[in-house]
Amino acid sequence: MPPSASFHATLPSPLAPEPTAAARSGGGEAVAVPPFEVVYEEHFDLVFRNVRRLGVPDALVDDAVQEVFLVVYRRLGQFEGRSSLKTWICSIVTRVASDHRRALRRKSPHACGKAEAVDVDSVPDERAEGPHEHTVRLEGARLLHKLLDELEFEKRTVLVLAELEQMTAPEIADALGENVNTVYARLRAARRDFEQAVARERARDTWRLR
Repeated sequence: MPPSASFHATLPSPLAPEPTAAARSGGGEAVAVPPFEVVYEEHFDLVFRNVRRLGVPDALVDDAVQEVFLVVYRRLGQFEGRSSLKTWICSIVTRVASDHRRALRRKSPHACGKAEAVDVDSVPDERAEGPHEHTVRLEGARLLHKLLDELEFEKRTVLVLAELEQMTAPEIADALGENVNTVYARLRAARRDFEQAVARERARDTWRLR
């Protein structure tokens, strides 16, 4: 999914934060900080797919992505290299997604937790996929999001980061500001709940086919 051209118009000019040649890691050594444009290009897909995976409705995904990168833009010069850029950005994604869900719940208490008709990370590359492959992928993404919608947000978050983004428990703990043991316990519970959601979905399919 290509970056939204409208995003750039919301940023001050030039497109990078106040220049810093390097951040300092926890050990004091210099850590190179890429320019904002590079961070944006390299991590746009990561942000775009995960704001929806974390339950931001499709209609608000663009706003959430823009908000994430505005935070990145403002804080990139403060990045200290204590974690990877991916982990740092994921921490921002989770906070923004949580804020959007909370705001939506205040406006419409029943809005969260419902699968939507279109999934933003299922948009195909038409050069690589035919109609059948596109349909299979779309249905798979819809089912994934439907099952994720059945999880509590904290469990959903650790499951998405661990299973879909292949982050380690220490990386997830760093991103969420949690204890590693808490992450492990939450991930076990999330996997259990997800498997139960899968079983319920299969039972519904069996019932519909009778």
